[in-house]
Order: sequence, then structure tokens, then C-alpha cells
Amino acid sequence: MHTFQMLRAQSPDEAVRLAAAALETTPQPIRFLAGGTTLVDLMKLDVEQPQQVIDINRLPLNQIEQTADGGLKIGALVRNSDLANHPLIVQRYPMLSQALLSGASAQLRNMATTGGNLLQRTRCVYFRDTATACNKRQPGSGCAAQEGFHRNLAILGTSEQCIASNPSDMNVALAALEAIIHVQGANGARIVPINEFHLLPGSTPQRETVLAPGELVTHVALRPPLANAGSTYLKLRDRASYEFALASAAVQLSVDGGRISRARVALGGVGAKPWRSFEAEAVLQDAAPTVDVFARAAAEAVRDARPLRDNVFKVDLIQRCLVQALRTAAAPDANKRSA
Repeated sequence: MHTFQMLRAQSPDEAVRLAAAALETTPQPIRFLAGGTTLVDLMKLDVEQPQQVIDINRLPLNQIEQTADGGLKIGALVRNSDLANHPLIVQRYPMLSQALLSGASAQLRNMATTGGNLLQRTRCVYFRDTATACNKRQPGSGCAAQEGFHRNLAILGTSEQCIASNPSDMNVALAALEAIIHVQGANGARIVPINEFHLLPGSTPQRETVLAPGELVTHVALRPPLANAGSTYLKLRDRASYEFALASAAVQLSVDGGRISRARVALGGVGAKPWRSFEAEAVLQDAAPTVDVFARAAAEAVRDARPLRDNVFKVDLIQRCLVQALRTAAAPDANKRSA
């Protein structure tokens, strides 16, 4: 592992100031350290080589609080295990709890944070191997995954430069919940809807989010839960634990008078970012909650898929996953809650 300077911040303002000062003196990346479950791993592999690391674990960002409108404010340092098991999450946003509990191991969930999970980087083997070509790690070097091992990579939102998939389960649920990301930087605070937070690779796959250098995620806000809404998170993978999704679906449905009055659909394991499927939602809106309708919505969700040799199976897999998730969310005994 290369050498770096460790700094410690006591407040979000101090963290942002330290980052801004560091950026004035070095062109190398600055990184914030929370649980370290991704950053430290990538530093050991020399994929990440920050010159300065700012420890933010002392920041007062580890609370889950109710907001005046009935929603929730989740601090960026809330651990995944605490978030998954918090009574308000289990009761009001069960889909998010399910997604978190399906990811990683109990030990990692005890360390990983909300902010860190939000920024989790791809598990593409070429990104993590510095001896291979990866435009995300080294722009302009090529994408070895195109002709190499890509079974677990994306089929939606990819480009000729990159086909890496976003690995997070939490992000898929947050996309379906239309979470709002709160960010603080040298130019002040701002909010970003989660669907705008992650970027598609395009010609700049090294840029994964809208965060500017030195900006810090402070918390995630959830809207008030919907009345009479059913939801679920379904994850399909090669083994039952400690494995990333080949395909997953986060679904939230409100059914009134035999018609779907509101549908939110997000897909995981298949997108270059947490994939909100507005196409599937359009099919579902005002339709009857039938298997035929669900199948049409699933087909529409993959209309623009661009699979390669070894991940073409995902086109069918994600459709089956989404249909089952929709059936579960629409069931009379689904986890429907009152706002």
C-alpha cells in the first residue's frame, strides 16, 4: 500500500475545510474514511491511491431522525446493521431493511455506513486488477471486460467505455424510495435526488457520481411512507449469502379499486447505476395488478438492454425477478403500512 497522510475531522465543516485545503496542494484524490469496507480494500489493491485520507468517524452524523413531514433523516455514518434493524425502517420502509440485510455479511454491515454504501464502487474484476485495462480506473486504457469476464456486469446504461455494474443493494431500494442525498462542500450545501446522484459511464466512466472533489455526503432523506403501499426487495444471486446480485428488484405499489395508483420500480445487478425503470412504471400506472401486466412492464424495463456474450441471460433473469417482486408487492398480505 502506498503512503498517505491521515487527517481527522470533528465536524462536517472541518472535514470540508480539510478537503479543500488538501486539494489546493495536491492533484491526487482526497478521500473520506468512514467504515473503510470499500476504501481500505481498494487502497490495498492500489486501485485507490489518495494522498490524504480524512477520518470522519467523529462527525455527528450517526443518527436516524424523524422529520417534520413524517419522513426520515439518515446520517451518513449510520451503520448498515443499525439502519436495517431500526424500528422505523422495519415498520415504514421494509424494502430498505430487506435490501440491507441481503448485502455482504453481518460483520461488514456492522462497519459499512450509509454514505459509504451510497458510494460503493463496482466489483468488476478488471477494475480491481491494476494489471488489466480499465477505463474507470485508468481513463483511456480500454475495457478488458468487453471481451473478458462480464457475466456479472451491466446490461443497462453501459457504454463502449465501460460495462461495470453498480454493486449496492441499498442503492436500489433508495432509488425506488426516491431518496434525497444531502451534500456539503466548499461552496455550501446542496441536495441531489438519488436518480441524479449516480452517473452513467458514457465517455467518462471514472466519474461515478455528481460529487465534486472534496464534497461530503452528510445524510439521506426519505419521503414519508405511502399509505396502503406494498413493497419488497428481491435479490437473485449465485449463492444465498455474501454474494452480489445478478439481478434484483425493489418495488413499491399502491393498489386502489383494483388499479395500480402508484408504482416505483428500481433494478439492481443489471445497471451501470442503480436503475430506476420509468418504462416499467409507465406500464403499471393505472393498470390492473395482473401477471400479464407485470410481464409487459418487465419486458419494457429491458427494452434498451445491451447484453454481451456471457450476460445475455440477465435479460430474462431480471424480467422474472421483477415479475415476482411485483406479485409479492401487490399481494393482499404485502407489508402495507399507513403513513
